[in-house]
Amino acid sequence: MGFTKVSQKFVTQVTPERMFKALVLDAHNICPKLMFSSIKSIDFVEGEGEVGTIKQINFTEASPMRYVKHRIDALDKEALSCTYTFIETNAENSLLEKLEYITYDVKFEGYGRGGCICNLISTYKAKDDIHIKEEDIELGKDRAIGMYEVLEAYLMAHPRAYT
Repeated sequence: MGFTKVSQKFVTQVTPERMFKALVLDAHNICPKLMFSSIKSIDFVEGEGEVGTIKQINFTEASPMRYVKHRIDALDKEALSCTYTFIETNAENSLLEKLEYITYDVKFEGYGRGGCICNLISTYKAKDDIHIKEEDIELGKDRAIGMYEVLEAYLMAHPRAYT
């Protein structure tokens, strides 16, 4: 079973604290509102947001998959970091079928005057002897950056949100 690690950085003009609160602590509320064309809802299956919590992201009919579930593995509110693992999906004919899991390590750090760098390290663990190609991962990378951009635009337009 092979592992593939991919690092991404996204620079934003929003403080790390606001990005963390919105994208990690309150994603279940804000993401379906802002990304309503792709995310129908985010529900707690187990827990209430602490380590061990399992969330289910339910997608709209426009998506090729109905849902994914992820588990929060680590959460550090002071360091503004979170680790979570995608553990289940109903996706057919997709990259997710070739994987045992995907783990994401997210950290928000200050940058410049009032901005931040969002660091995201994705670890893909392939099933059996399947090799994951870079192009297989590109779509997921683009979606992650897209989420960050939508959230940044919202937070910049609403400077009192998540303060």
